[in-house]
Amino acid sequence: MYNTPIKNVFQGTYQVWELEFSPHSSVHSKFKRILDIVGSLVGLLILAIVFVPIAIAIKIDNPGPIFFTQERYGLQGTPFRLRKFRSMVSNAEKLKSLVSNEANGLIFKNTNDFRVTRVGRWLRSTSLDELPQFWNVLIGDMSLVGTRPPTHDEVIKYTSRHWQRLNVKPGLTGEWQVNGRSQVKDFEQIVDLDLRYQKNWHPLYDLMLIAKTFSVIFGRIGAC
Repeated sequence: MYNTPIKNVFQGTYQVWELEFSPHSSVHSKFKRILDIVGSLVGLLILAIVFVPIAIAIKIDNPGPIFFTQERYGLQGTPFRLRKFRSMVSNAEKLKSLVSNEANGLIFKNTNDFRVTRVGRWLRSTSLDELPQFWNVLIGDMSLVGTRPPTHDEVIKYTSRHWQRLNVKPGLTGEWQVNGRSQVKDFEQIVDLDLRYQKNWHPLYDLMLIAKTFSVIFGRIGAC
C-alpha cells in the first residue's frame, strides 16, 4: 500500500536512510531546544545522585555491565547510540528467540519476559532505567518529547507511513508513553499516536506531555 521513499547509503559502519520527507517544524523550535537542554541538565543531575546505588543494585542482582547500549534511529533515520541502565540479564539478546512477542507489528513486547531481572523490573516501572538517555537529549540525538526511537530490525521493514514518525526527534516521552505506555501493543496504534503528536504540536504541548508523564510514572500507570 505504501512505498518507502528512501534509499540506503552508508557512513562508516552505519546504515543511513535518505528520506524525501521534510523534518517537522518542532525540529527547528528554539523553545523546544532550550527546554531539552534545561531538562537534560536536571536529568543528568538526578543521574549523578542515584548512579552509585543503581549500579550496585544491578551488579548484585545480575553480573554484567551496568549499561545496555544499542544502535537506534532518530530524526530522518539518523543512527545514534542509546544507553540505558541494564534491566535484563547480560545475555538477553541471545535468549530473545525463546520469548514470544505479545505485540502486533514492528515492535517486540512481552509482559512477563523472563530475561528482565528483579532490579530491572523496578527500574522499568519507575523509568529510572532511562536516566542515561538525558545525555542523548543534551547532545541533540533525542528530545524530551518525541517518538520512541526504533531499532535497525524495525526500520528496515518501515513503509512510508511508518517513516513519517521520524520527522521529529525521538523522545524520552511522548504520546505513546502517556496514553497507554506498555498497554499499547499494536505498532500501528503507536504510529497513530506519533502522527497525532506532530499534528497537535506547539511549544506548550511539550510541557503538557511532560506533566502527564510525571503523573503516569508516579501512578505506575501502564508500567511493565
